[in-house]
Amino acid sequence: MSSWFKRIKQGISTSTSEKKEAPDGLWHKCPNCKKTITVRELKEHNYVCDKCNYHNRINSTEYFEIIFDNNQFEELFANIFPKDYLGFKDLKPYDDRLKEAQVKSGLTDAMRVAAGKVLGNDLVVACMDFNFIGGSMGSVVGEKIARAIDYCIIHKMPLMIIAKSGGARMMESAFSLMQMAKTSAKLTQLANARLPYISLMTDPTTGGVTASYAMLGDLNIAEPGALIGFAGPRIIKETIKKDLPAGFQSAEFLLEHGFLDFIIDRKELKQKLAEVLVLFKQ
Repeated sequence: MSSWFKRIKQGISTSTSEKKEAPDGLWHKCPNCKKTITVRELKEHNYVCDKCNYHNRINSTEYFEIIFDNNQFEELFANIFPKDYLGFKDLKPYDDRLKEAQVKSGLTDAMRVAAGKVLGNDLVVACMDFNFIGGSMGSVVGEKIARAIDYCIIHKMPLMIIAKSGGARMMESAFSLMQMAKTSAKLTQLANARLPYISLMTDPTTGGVTASYAMLGDLNIAEPGALIGFAGPRIIKETIKKDLPAGFQSAEFLLEHGFLDFIIDRKELKQKLAEVLVLFKQ
């Protein structure tokens, strides 16, 4: 019999020490079209699939790198930490959840604020991080937005908030809900100072965030395919007992029904922001 059809050597001759494993984190499979590319290629495309244009979820570190010139910015209010005022406990104490989230994410809370330049134009960006307790809105998120607005008024700079949240943080109860009124009132001060506010909604933008600062922009914009709404589609369907329209609560659906000014591809975000900021100056 030909050697093509029979085993000449028994077993695998390569020793374990000689095996070459692909390190974790080198490859990325698109959740939408399943195309596999290297993480390096994904980053070069601003974390957008080059086949189907699916916008992968990213956080403040990646957004700051995309938006600010040469990734140079000053982080503001990094010394604000959340506190468990209510002594809340469900499966575990809220204080323990905070410590775990801080260790896991390397963040103090679900929002970072930075000031820098976008193609030479000044901009303050407050960006939410979904990997910190689902980007939930607690008292620190509201306080950072309030201080960011004060900073904008003092330095005469426009503000952009990048929303990415599952809604209010239930462990803070009324303290979380109060942030809706607090941030809305502070945005009125920004408007009175005649400074522009851009709201960028990303996937997902839901709950109390949608019901407050996310929808109060001078420009309300979104990334393609972002889920934007107050209650989730399943809750709404079970409440009204009717089937929902195709694409319900997607950025495209909201644009068609007048809730958004435009949808912006992440690869064009920096250039479009610069154009808008120049127009606001005129």
